Amino acid sequence: MTAKLIDGNAIARKVREEIRVRVEVLKQKHGVAPGLAVILIGEDPASKVYVRNKIRACAEVGIESQVVRFPTTVSEQEVLDCIERLNKDAAINGILVQLPIPPTISIRAVLETISVDKDVDGFHLYNVGGLIAGDSVFPPCTPYGVQKILEYEGIPLEGRNVTVVGASNIVGKPMALMLMQSEATVAICHAKTRDLAQYTILADILVVAAGKPNLILPQMVRTGAVVIDVGINRLPDGRLVGDVDFEGVRQKASHITPVPGGVGPMTVTMLLYNTVASAEREANHAAAGQIAR
Repeated sequence: MTAKLIDGNAIARKVREEIRVRVEVLKQKHGVAPGLAVILIGEDPASKVYVRNKIRACAEVGIESQVVRFPTTVSEQEVLDCIERLNKDAAINGILVQLPIPPTISIRAVLETISVDKDVDGFHLYNVGGLIAGDSVFPPCTPYGVQKILEYEGIPLEGRNVTVVGASNIVGKPMALMLMQSEATVAICHAKTRDLAQYTILADILVVAAGKPNLILPQMVRTGAVVIDVGINRLPDGRLVGDVDFEGVRQKASHITPVPGGVGPMTVTMLLYNTVASAEREANHAAAGQIAR
């Protein structure tokens, strides 16, 4: 058996075309364009690349965007004041603070200051907590992207055994909660899990987001499993790889995502998706208010 390669770039293109159409409807029906503001603190090279990619992606689908830049010496209060201004700006539907940020600024304070209605990254405590009750305004983008990949590939979740390797607040924990909402049976593993293989071998669907290259070997994977590799690691020779032994595991899995070109393109795509959803909700509220008057 050789696994079907899941092309994250192709799925991202399809979803972005849907987003572009929704943006056009917003412009024609309501006369508004969705707006995303990105706050970038400092000169971290990777962060600058990520922000540039997000701005380019916005332009591709018709979302207006702006970058607010601060030096690393910026005070926490200045950043929070900026967020409050963006919260009140009707032209901005989504606010994103590019991580990491300087240790002098509280991540929690930043995330709690962003309006729930504009938290398109899905990191606000309300949105994270809402995953338990199933009523988040915006799901976090990376797990949301994994969910979309499974949906586009026609892979059912109900009643399936799913193992999530990695328990971060950004990917692992919300991923597990979103899978449970789809009535999957979920095991979540982490750095302290003993005998990881006894959990991974039971999985119909294996989602790996641990940040450790070659963590998942072929003997740890059930024949015919779906393997979603969220990890991204740069080896000493410069190559980018995931957390899964790709060449070995693809001989046993039924589906597998490559790194790069798997989950990565979907993360930015779901940021655009959430931003448009925010703009649609605001436009519908405004229209309903006019009708009520």
